[in-house]
Amino acid sequence: MNTLHKLAAISAIFLAAAFATGASAQTVNPVLSRNVVLVHGAWADGSSWAEVISRLQAAGLHVTAVQNPLTTLADSVAETRRILALQDGPTVLVAHSWGGTVISDVGTDPKVTALVYVAARAPDADEDFVALSKKFPTMPARAGVEEHDGFTRLSEDAFIKYFANGVPHAKAEVLYAVQEPTAASLFNERTTAAAWRSKPSWYAVSTQDQTISPDLERYLAKRMKATTVEVDAGHLSLVSHSKEIADLILAAAGRSK
Repeated sequence: MNTLHKLAAISAIFLAAAFATGASAQTVNPVLSRNVVLVHGAWADGSSWAEVISRLQAAGLHVTAVQNPLTTLADSVAETRRILALQDGPTVLVAHSWGGTVISDVGTDPKVTALVYVAARAPDADEDFVALSKKFPTMPARAGVEEHDGFTRLSEDAFIKYFANGVPHAKAEVLYAVQEPTAASLFNERTTAAAWRSKPSWYAVSTQDQTISPDLERYLAKRMKATTVEVDAGHLSLVSHSKEIADLILAAAGRSK
């Protein structure tokens, strides 16, 4: 083997090792950020972030939860951009569930220093995410989707058992009562950007998720080369394991736990 071929082989080994270990932009220190913007997902509203918000505020961060309209991707992106425009300085953009679609589009904004995905979608630009998700197991929460006049809700049984598994029953009932109707067309819409390709990213996999396959979450985290944690939680880890989620956001903001 000549010298050129030896160098090529060595380079290939290092590239393969980097991909296998999830090496990424997180090899540099995260930018110190004071602002956090939180984007909720389908069948939820901003109150689902309540316990995470209180922990982040106690750490001295300025936190805003977007009230995501869940009507069209364009509407959700526009609302998130309005909130982002109000932030003064570097901002960590965080999403749960379908909200990951929004931050993948909005996260290219120069103010955004890091992205945090919590059991969230993380589509590539113009990707058919429904087709991608069909390569992974369909989770039981989907059977509880009810559609009326073009909008969907989860049945109470599916919400409590599968969407909010691991959340105390009384709290899950409150979250069921405030779930935001979600346009049925929303899940097929495609992003125009994939901010995770250019911004440092963090991902919290919910190992007991009954709404999005944990294996799909792991695939997405690996694809974006995210700093990844696995949380022994259902889909609403931001509610049942608020400390772990807040700690991940603090890390993305360059703050110690």
